[in-house]
Amino acid sequence: MHALIIEDESLIAMAIEDALRGCGFTSFDSAVSADEAMAAAALRCPDIITADVQLRPGCGITAVQSICSKRPIPVLFITGTPGEVRIRMPGHALVEKPFSAHEIAEATKLALDSRDG
Repeated sequence: MHALIIEDESLIAMAIEDALRGCGFTSFDSAVSADEAMAAAALRCPDIITADVQLRPGCGITAVQSICSKRPIPVLFITGTPGEVRIRMPGHALVEKPFSAHEIAEATKLALDSRDG
């Protein structure tokens, strides 16, 4: 399975990738901006997207909305600003920073199950 990680802090992106490996993901694209995320998704459609809200530059919510307007993809927001996700993208899986690998695994399962259900 392939994941797109939208996160502008490299150490956090690596921690997310490690957690997703434990969930069975084997390939990854990382993007530090909304534009990079949209380009990566256009080249290879991910099985899941993880996204931070505040990027330098851009917004993870805007990137997700653009990517998912073309096809439904499970999304897990991993952010320090959960309020904005709850307002703009209610119903999506959400993990607040700081996070544990267990929280990522649980939320990933919820996001993937929502795709199937």
